[in-house]
Amino acid sequence: METFRARLEGAGEWWSAAIEEAQEGRWVRSAVERQVMTDIRAATNALHGGRPAPFTEDSWHVRIGRIANWAGVLRLAARAGGWELRPVVGHSPTHPAGMAELLSGIYAIGEQGEMWMTRLREGKSPPEKEIAQAEGFLTGPGSIEDLELFFYD
Repeated sequence: METFRARLEGAGEWWSAAIEEAQEGRWVRSAVERQVMTDIRAATNALHGGRPAPFTEDSWHVRIGRIANWAGVLRLAARAGGWELRPVVGHSPTHPAGMAELLSGIYAIGEQGEMWMTRLREGKSPPEKEIAQAEGFLTGPGSIEDLELFFYD
């Protein structure tokens, strides 16, 4: 059974592989890839007002909703660009890594948010520490929220 820790580690490995390829010049984003990333940023604005994660003063529905929102946005982005989202747990990213690997890594966390939202609707308590880690992965300095800063194209 997949654990959140495995998802988080896999997500980090996959998005780091794509970033490394870009920083080493082996992946130069196309105009479409740059526009898709701009659209992802617009669609996933966490609306946290500059507060750092974890967002403990917000309700569970808001916190988990922010995370789960990424899954739908990334499915649409992958579909629009013709990229395939792949499972990251137990798999290594392909090389050269690019947009599909980047989106797959981030998607692993958004998909976990969807699972947490289902559990929340069933009346099950969400895992505070894991949600805080997902929030930190997606928002704040050095996170997915700052993704554009990792590209030099």
